[in-house]
Amino acid sequence: MKVVGVTACPTGVAHTYMAQEALEKECRKRGYEVKIETQGSIGIENELSQEEVDEADVVIMAVAVFVEGEERFEDKKILNVDVNDAISKTAKVIDEAEKLVK
Repeated sequence: MKVVGVTACPTGVAHTYMAQEALEKECRKRGYEVKIETQGSIGIENELSQEEVDEADVVIMAVAVFVEGEERFEDKKILNVDVNDAISKTAKVIDEAEKLVK
């Protein structure tokens, strides 16, 4: 499975990057390809290309704020989760993403 996503929290600091790390770790543990874009206080990092988005099976939006470039994901299966759940309930979030793909 190919997973892409965006993480963003209101202050754009700690939770944004903690969510990214947690999602990437859980996906890799399950053998999935993964790339998570962060939209934090210093802007967009690890930006997803349209090709990466197009090739993904699912998009995880772990955000608590407005996200730039959301239109890139219009035709994709999207799982919207709270950024805190991406950190503390990561396995459950990935389980939900798997269900969307099946």
